[in-house]
Amino acid sequence: MTALFPALRTEQDKPALRFGDRGLTYAELAAVAGSLALDLRARQCSRVAVWATPSLETSVAVLAALLAGVPAVPVNPKIGERELAHIVSDSAPSLVLAAPGAELPAGLAPLTRLDVDVTASAEAPLPEEPGDEAPAVIVYTSGTTGPPKGVVLPRRAIASTLDALEDAWQWSADDVLVHGLPLFHVHGLILGILGPLRRGGTVHHLGRFSTDAVAKELAGEATMMFGVPTMYHRIAVEVGDNPELASALRGARLLVSGSAALPVHDHQRITEATGQQVVERYGMSETLMNTSVRADGERRPGTVGVPLRGVELRLVDDAERPIAASDGETVGEIQVRGPNLFTEYLNRPDATAEAFTDDGWFRTGDMATRDPDGYVRIVGRKATDIIKSGGYKIGAGEIENALLEHPAVAEVAVTGEPDDDLGERIVAWVVADGEPPAQRELAEHVARLLTPHKRPRVVRYLDALPRNDMGKVMKRALDA
Repeated sequence: MTALFPALRTEQDKPALRFGDRGLTYAELAAVAGSLALDLRARQCSRVAVWATPSLETSVAVLAALLAGVPAVPVNPKIGERELAHIVSDSAPSLVLAAPGAELPAGLAPLTRLDVDVTASAEAPLPEEPGDEAPAVIVYTSGTTGPPKGVVLPRRAIASTLDALEDAWQWSADDVLVHGLPLFHVHGLILGILGPLRRGGTVHHLGRFSTDAVAKELAGEATMMFGVPTMYHRIAVEVGDNPELASALRGARLLVSGSAALPVHDHQRITEATGQQVVERYGMSETLMNTSVRADGERRPGTVGVPLRGVELRLVDDAERPIAASDGETVGEIQVRGPNLFTEYLNRPDATAEAFTDDGWFRTGDMATRDPDGYVRIVGRKATDIIKSGGYKIGAGEIENALLEHPAVAEVAVTGEPDDDLGERIVAWVVADGEPPAQRELAEHVARLLTPHKRPRVVRYLDALPRNDMGKVMKRALDA
């Protein structure tokens, strides 16, 4: 029964959390989270929903639930009625934790509401924490079919991932992390809030991302930044003409991008302006973090680095036979095994069994190649990003990166659609930077950079790509 956050018991006046002009030291955080944890235990809660606004209250609520041994179910504040009804029915929380004054949707009305007080002054004893396999957080993931599934993450998975990242990123108590990520997802909540707290460091949450806010923080105390590609794209567009932003980024110890692939040309623009090379990592709700480019390793744009400490990773073919080749070319599905894995899909033993092989490997559904030195390069999702055209298996991500090197392409997504001759033809969905280029020009551009069979056969122009809250392009919406 190891404490997830030892600093709550040892640190006192050191800053722990800051949201805007509101913050808590470790002593204050221990008092308010400890008091709430004791309340949750006294109420004998089975699970608690957390109205996960980007706030001190959300952070305290989740931390208190972890201290109490009560699984927390973060709820996206932008959630729709149907999805909320499913999550409430499926997870059956005892109550909902929210910031005072927060307006909750009708779907949460049947639950007892408990407002989170972050001003409590009385020191409360921290409860004895449960074992490593106890459920800690239940995160709902949008599946390809059917309603979202509740991913049950045990305390063991959180601890092992955060400790593996300590090793990979040389993450220490001296680091101050800045980010503006949402707190209903593993990236913003587990890595971005619980990560610094486990290290005994500090996190400054922006509330809302802006390049000005990032520049201010990194020019001050912040040493690390977490972001998604949408954020880094905005930085890449601006940094060449913004000396203050460039200077602030130049002084950062580590810039980390995740949740989706960061286009190579955005990597290049940031490096040209700052000398910094952004680190990418690869994870999922079900696995937390699997791989990362190491802080002391080669920064290779377009890759997600090597397996983290304790994580086994292999590529398999369509028959689930391990692929021995590490040639940077052979595409296979990623399977992983290790202490970072989730326990189960809540109330879905069928889906849980389907997700694992008989010997415990988790089927990620992500397709990748592996370089001779072990670096992993994601090429897409098995269902949506692998295009089988003319007898070739083609990764959409490779074509997207090539198209983004064209000066008239601002954003792009690549999908496949049925073709009588090829099986599937490659379709590029392009947001143009200025005058849209001709389809032939883009096809020739890809054929020159890659190979002719990877060129788009169809180009469709859009004003914007559909994205979710984490900045990922929703390709199924394009196909629809």
